[in-house]
Amino acid sequence: MKATYGRKMMANSSSSGMSESKKIAWTTLVFMCFSTLWGFGNVANGYMYFQGTQVIFSWIWMFALYFLPYALMVGELGSAFKKDGGGVTSWVRNTTGAKVAYFAGWTYWACHVTYIASKGSGGLKALSWMVFQNAHTYDTFPTLWVQLATGAVFLFFCWVASRGLNPLKKLATIAGSSMFVMSILYIIMMFAAPAINPNASFVKLDLSLTNLVPTFNLNYVTNLSILVFAVGGIEKISPYVNKMKGNPAKEFPKSMMFTAGMVVVCAIFGTIAMGMMFDPAEVFASAESQTSYIANGAYWAFERLGQYYGVGNIFMMVYAACNMIGQFSTLVLSIDAPLRMLLEDESSSQFVPKQLLVKNKYGAYKNGILMVIILSGSIIFAQAFVPGAASVLAQLNKLNSVTMPLRYVWVFFAYLMLRRASEKFPREYMFVKNQAVAKFFGGFCLVLTLFCCITGMYSPDPFTMMLNVITPVVLTLLGLIMPAIRKRQEAAALPEA
Repeated sequence: MKATYGRKMMANSSSSGMSESKKIAWTTLVFMCFSTLWGFGNVANGYMYFQGTQVIFSWIWMFALYFLPYALMVGELGSAFKKDGGGVTSWVRNTTGAKVAYFAGWTYWACHVTYIASKGSGGLKALSWMVFQNAHTYDTFPTLWVQLATGAVFLFFCWVASRGLNPLKKLATIAGSSMFVMSILYIIMMFAAPAINPNASFVKLDLSLTNLVPTFNLNYVTNLSILVFAVGGIEKISPYVNKMKGNPAKEFPKSMMFTAGMVVVCAIFGTIAMGMMFDPAEVFASAESQTSYIANGAYWAFERLGQYYGVGNIFMMVYAACNMIGQFSTLVLSIDAPLRMLLEDESSSQFVPKQLLVKNKYGAYKNGILMVIILSGSIIFAQAFVPGAASVLAQLNKLNSVTMPLRYVWVFFAYLMLRRASEKFPREYMFVKNQAVAKFFGGFCLVLTLFCCITGMYSPDPFTMMLNVITPVVLTLLGLIMPAIRKRQEAAALPEA
């Protein structure tokens, strides 16, 4: 689970004319980046997908070889295109052209189709934990009932978005910040638990080399998309490279290295903390057991933490409440914000059918929201036939890890195009001056992202694999068809709807 989407940062402005007192210290940027990037769900997912403590090795190499170059490349893009606010679409438009920029914008929007489908299920799961305080009740509901309820929640929030409303927007920030704080507190309190309650039942950790180095098999390769999804999205901080105190060429990479270090430490100690709670032999005893832990592991973690401290389910209740608010508010934001980014951008809107540009009296794109209803609703409906509500959550988690990182591909594409025409775009900060090294890392990250997304489609379950393959293919084809429809409309001089 990524840190809550839509968490707002400071308003964008150019560094020129900005007083030194308003510029950002590198330590401030570290915290901004860390709190936006990281969440407790990342720790839980890593543990549940990568054989417990074996994920530690994978976290280390993923941050060293992928996240850190990724963040530094984003900094260079932000420095080169500071007047454009740092958007991926604007980077592609400046380096390649409007048509390719449309495809970048479309990908960013299309990725949220699956994300939207998962938010209703995630919110209902959190609500169930708050009400019933166990995993059993929700997981034993007939899948059809759960998906009907998910569909009803989804349609309600689409209606909210169509009215230009976002009543949960401020709560999203509060819930996201709370989840971040609870992630840190979990680690601290779990390490203190054996001293405070030595008679409690803890799992004996085995941190031998055998339990730290993963088995490099098909299961490992096909789950790498989970880690890529966890560490992606750092492009949100790109506008701040030009607003830093001192020399951005020194301060920005220093802040990114500290961020990577902090997240690695949290990932490692968070994994160890979970290893003190959950026996991998129990988690991975069967496919059904792993699925249940993927769906409920984070709640069980806070439930047990409350037991260790003798406060009942209070920690779990707070976590569930924050997660529920975060999931539902993210649902509204994901329906509205990416759609506006696509349709309000002049370079992108010229390639979409005119009907999608129609607004209602509330200023919402009514046909665009209808398209979201059809596409995300289809995924929700398809999962009504999945056996078990827990399986739906696990399936959506993996589907998001396949589709959401596809938007990162455009970051690396834009970076390669920037370095290809490096002299045209002056910038205060550069990842590395050597062109060959820069292009190597840009190409490596692009290929690794695509590789993880494609291999992540594999699943031993035929229905899950079918959904993982069909969803991105359909969304890609739809993105290719849109410009052709608009071109025919322009040729026929059709009036706007």
